[in-house]
Amino acid sequence: MELLRAKKGFICDMDGVIYHGDTLLPGVREFVGWIYREGKKFLFLTNASGKTPKELRQKLWRMGLDVDEGHFYTSALATAKFLSRQSPGCSAYVIGDPGLFNALHDEGITINEIDPDYVIVGETKNYNFDSIQRAMTYVLNGAKLIGTNTDLTGPSETGMIPACRALVTPIEAVTGKTAYYVGKPNPLMMRTGLQMLGVHSEEAAMVGDRMDTDIIAGIESGLDSVLVLSGVTTRDSMKRYPYRPRLVLSCVGDVVPGYGAEV
Repeated sequence: MELLRAKKGFICDMDGVIYHGDTLLPGVREFVGWIYREGKKFLFLTNASGKTPKELRQKLWRMGLDVDEGHFYTSALATAKFLSRQSPGCSAYVIGDPGLFNALHDEGITINEIDPDYVIVGETKNYNFDSIQRAMTYVLNGAKLIGTNTDLTGPSETGMIPACRALVTPIEAVTGKTAYYVGKPNPLMMRTGLQMLGVHSEEAAMVGDRMDTDIIAGIESGLDSVLVLSGVTTRDSMKRYPYRPRLVLSCVGDVVPGYGAEV
């Protein structure tokens, strides 16, 4: 724990770590307070693509936490940055929510429902047969298929819900094309997070609730890996993976001296 507390930077997932739906999780207030008191650098890095950093800031504000917009980075922002570097001025057909559309717009990527260069898929409830058919047609006509992240499911207050990869899978199946996924555990997103913090990987920790995105991303990027059991992963499900985090905590509050202890 002392090695963890000595880190200069913390990259934290949000769903299952900071909140669950619209409910702040135990220990989060103490953890954020400790980070500020200790002068740590931190970034809330989420695979969710539907909200902008401003919207995420407002969400935490409603829960009683005041965190500046600059501390948020989403898979939508990572996807837009990736495309702007790969193909400046490109166009895309997009299946997603406003956070994804805004990120693409800010990077100069235009929406195209005639002959797009890319088909981009993120989380959304506005998903139907027409959108699958359009995406399929564009990909068969040469558009490259991009997924904002590899999450198959996501948490909600009513239970698990389909996430990005579940929405991309039908398009992959009917076209025979494999999507490129930008979010965690893609090292691109982790490198950007470290650059935003201004710290080396050895000086940072990745705190998350998912073995298949957060923990493997931390391990492969050289960050100290910390799993919290406040989200989707349980002690039993953790055993299915051939890798493991260095620390397993009940919640992020356990990072704070005196709050709790590792499990």
